[in-house]
Amino acid sequence: MSNIETFFTDAFENLTQKEEFYKAVFMNMNGEEAARLRSEYYRRLFKSCGKNFNIGVGVRISHPECISVGDNVSICDDVTIVARGGTGEINIGNNVNIMQRVYLDTEHDDSVMNIGDDVYIGTGTTLFGHCGLDIGDNTLMAQNISLTPYSHIFEDPNTNIIEQGGHTRKVTIGRDCYIGMNVTILYSADIGDGSVVGSGAVVVKPLEPMSIAVGNPARVIRKRGEAKKK
Repeated sequence: MSNIETFFTDAFENLTQKEEFYKAVFMNMNGEEAARLRSEYYRRLFKSCGKNFNIGVGVRISHPECISVGDNVSICDDVTIVARGGTGEINIGNNVNIMQRVYLDTEHDDSVMNIGDDVYIGTGTTLFGHCGLDIGDNTLMAQNISLTPYSHIFEDPNTNIIEQGGHTRKVTIGRDCYIGMNVTILYSADIGDGSVVGSGAVVVKPLEPMSIAVGNPARVIRKRGEAKKK
């Protein structure tokens, strides 16, 4: 039995998978050299990767061979990116910032998630793409946004809800949109180009381009460029 004072030292001496140990250290270590090594490591694994790619500590990525990354992409600390393999993929454009604790998941192995150029995805945001997800260029997504494009069927009280399936579809968020903090976007909603969704809104149906929507459920109060109602 190991001495408690040397418990982890003894465990390391007997470790047969030292490469995994060193990988865990560098993936979770601060400093320029560790950051450089992380970037180089994933550059070799991604389907493609542009220049000036930066990746923070504690990032978890599955099936990197299904992920393409453009130029000037920053993936901050504790981000999780889940590609499911198969024919599915995640494509991240140029000049994209994915902030701390973002969770991206294609959910299915044939789903495609496309994130356009100059997109900002704020801290704590969770985005699923059951049947695909497109985010247009120049779109800003604030903190703690949730997009889960799946609605469970629950009408039969004699069957477990998990066994009844659900509704899902591809969701599109257009270009030059601003999605505020704590917004929820449901499977039945697309966001038209140039739209603004106010903080805390729950979007349950498609928004036409240039809409400004607030509330639960979200309702359009005016179009961008229109005068405010007094």
